[in-house]
Amino acid sequence: MRTDMAENQTDSAVQEQQEEPIPFSISVEDAGPATKKVTVQIPKERVAAQLKKQYDQIRREAAIPGFRKGHAPPKLIEKRFGDDIRSEVRRALISESYEEAIAKNGLTVLGEPEFAGLDELTLQEDAPLTYSFQVEVRPVFTLPEMKGIQVKKPKIAVTEQHVQQALRNLLEQQGSLHPVEDRGVADNDRVTADIRVKVDGAIVGQQLNASLIVRSQSGWLGGFQIENLARELEGARPDEVRTIKVKGEPTHTLEAVRGKDAEMEIEIKDIRRLEPARLTREFLDDLGFKDEQELLAALRQQMDERIAMDIQDTMRRQIIRYLTDNVQMELPARLSERQRQRVVQRRAVQMLVRGVPQEVIEANLARLMTGASEEAVLELKSFFILEEVASQLGVDVSEGELNGRVAQIALHRGRRPERVKQDMAKDGSLAQLYVELRQEKALDQLLKDARVEEVEEALPAAEQPAGDKTGAALTAPEPQKPAADAAAESST
Repeated sequence: MRTDMAENQTDSAVQEQQEEPIPFSISVEDAGPATKKVTVQIPKERVAAQLKKQYDQIRREAAIPGFRKGHAPPKLIEKRFGDDIRSEVRRALISESYEEAIAKNGLTVLGEPEFAGLDELTLQEDAPLTYSFQVEVRPVFTLPEMKGIQVKKPKIAVTEQHVQQALRNLLEQQGSLHPVEDRGVADNDRVTADIRVKVDGAIVGQQLNASLIVRSQSGWLGGFQIENLARELEGARPDEVRTIKVKGEPTHTLEAVRGKDAEMEIEIKDIRRLEPARLTREFLDDLGFKDEQELLAALRQQMDERIAMDIQDTMRRQIIRYLTDNVQMELPARLSERQRQRVVQRRAVQMLVRGVPQEVIEANLARLMTGASEEAVLELKSFFILEEVASQLGVDVSEGELNGRVAQIALHRGRRPERVKQDMAKDGSLAQLYVELRQEKALDQLLKDARVEEVEEALPAAEQPAGDKTGAALTAPEPQKPAADAAAESST
């Protein structure tokens, strides 16, 4: 019994000694909007103790020829292992002191820290170790009044014209492609091409066997804006190369073209024309409809559901606009790549929920990445605001709600929900989907307390993916249309 008590007292003493805080000297100062510079000084006693501990451990465990384990001379240990020991101790000291500096000062860090001159730091037994780093932190701000926000709710009617447009789109999607041999490229052709981007004559990016839909309006191709792809490729035949002068956006995914004049070479490999399917008895049977009227009724229902979703999204965007307009916030001057990817990933999740094919989303990511920096800042600002709103309102997302949205995505993809959920967990989009759902619920809660006014006006067109609906990797986008027209296309 006495032995057990003694052991317990010893264990408690050791635990108290281990839990005793390390006396690091820590100073924090502003280094720009939502950015902090942290300086840490580790006492020389702590440095010496850790070095001695590491040397003693190596001496006990090192197997050196000519010496029994644990009996190698200290100078030999220093000669063989000194650099590695100091490097390991430096890493451990910086790691533990960094975590304490962040925790003690309550800093919510965004992205990775930037250390100053870390590689030049050297450890000395008789001197403290001082280092500094900069971190971007979550901005501090005050939310405005959130009850009684004025919101306009558009009233949209689905017309017979919209239903017929949806039917035409369906017939095109179910149509077949036929080789073109008697002419060159024309508007609305499907083209396979090799695309190469050059700067000063050197290839800086390429995509082979890219699938394009040739359109006669302004759109995006490989992250570059093309005014009229049909005009640029008109009459081109297989093996012919057309060159288009382009300008790289400052945030283009290809670093070599950012802000530079470039040339895009498009080598035609194959041309096909689309022949829409015919509305026959066999066509209806294949889709599971007894007659044309039943098909049209299903298209109208899908359009109604899409318009209802668009109306809800439009009202949510008005809430977001109100919040961003009425919140003063300083964002980090340097938007890290991690945060930029988060913005793009959130948009991709929104497209997945709408049923946009994965291939089209991947094609559209290049366009999203080349968006104006102002848009990225607005996205980041709204993210912080909505997270704070959700936190203040106590909004959370249940496992059932998350699984329900995953099942919706899986249905659009034609895959099993559990497999989709596994894939989303691996690539990080499941966590982003949780954030998306939480923010949607927060916005819907604000809408319940909003002052809603119904108005007779067209719903702003939902953002159309810059991609071929057949899954091409590079395409020119569809022009923006009134909401009912957009719904007519997406309903198929």
